[in-house]
Amino acid sequence: QAIFAQDLAAALGQSVPPLVCSCGCHPEKVAGMAKKENTNKSVLDLERYLNQPIKVKFSGGREVKGILKGHDAVANLVLDDVQEYLRDPEDPYKIADETRNLGLVVARGTSVMLICPADGTEEIANPFATA
Repeated sequence: QAIFAQDLAAALGQSVPPLVCSCGCHPEKVAGMAKKENTNKSVLDLERYLNQPIKVKFSGGREVKGILKGHDAVANLVLDDVQEYLRDPEDPYKIADETRNLGLVVARGTSVMLICPADGTEEIANPFATA
């Protein structure tokens, strides 16, 4: 639990001047911002995918599929039974039919580009690609 300057001063029997914004006209807004708690909530709702297979795409082009075992607010992921989809050596933008087992993986959130459930999805042809 955070300790604020005003709470600490009150506990010591001292007074602290009230917080004011830079223009000095909205002390209640600034005081409200100072007491705002840092909740570290993520915009991603990954709780519903715990212990379910997901696909993850990383910056740099790697793709994996595994069971989501844990996550945090910045999308650091813990995946189990992970399979990496290898890319075609002649065309690095194509995924080859080969995979390799990686086992347990801890993925850093800054490299995660896409997270999607593995069940109920299928790859379709790109309608905008020219042949």
